[in-house]
Amino acid sequence: SNSAIAPGTTTTEDLEWWFRDKVRSLGLTTWFQPAVSVQRPGGTARISFADHPGRIVIDRGDLVHVDFGIIYLGLHTDQQQHAYVLGDGETGVPSGLASALAEGNRLQDILLGQFAEGHTGNQALAAARAEALSEGLRPTIYSHPIGLHGHAAGPSIGLWDQQDGVPGDGDLPIRPATTWSIELNVQVDIEEWGGRTVSIMLEEDARFDGTAVEWLDGRQTAFHLVR
Repeated sequence: SNSAIAPGTTTTEDLEWWFRDKVRSLGLTTWFQPAVSVQRPGGTARISFADHPGRIVIDRGDLVHVDFGIIYLGLHTDQQQHAYVLGDGETGVPSGLASALAEGNRLQDILLGQFAEGHTGNQALAAARAEALSEGLRPTIYSHPIGLHGHAAGPSIGLWDQQDGVPGDGDLPIRPATTWSIELNVQVDIEEWGGRTVSIMLEEDARFDGTAVEWLDGRQTAFHLVR
């Protein structure tokens, strides 16, 4: 929000340290450095988490992304969400970006529908990707268990650079009473940005009880707005 971001002044690095300071003020810790990045007209979609984009001034009309996780009661969270910084004269998010977020939510629904006791991570990945592609989505799926470690024991459901299956970890079965980071992205061309491709990178924590998957604290279905 505007309590943390002053458009044209605050940098992505400033915001990363704002998160760290906020967490420490609550007596908690993070298990990795919060990562903040920006997408804007004229750039290229960010699809690799291996390359940190560096320090960028957050400006009006930017799509801001955060990857963030804390340790609480010995358990590790892992979450990614987006904020939109309103441009001059704007009162809401461009419709193309709103539709892109809806596509990300649809990919989440598709993946959750593939959770079944005994299915392997690779089976869930292949089935979810096939369904998403049949609907015209451009998906990348890289979900993983969480718990005592941020990337905990259990099956990988894809890696960002291994969308045809993960040998070994991806062959493990999905088990009930497990907690997951539902991590993925969709790429969408934004008309208002001249057709520029944006990656909607979402990550929310959820629990599989053996029958259904339930979000631990909801999921992002609308952008956080910075005015």
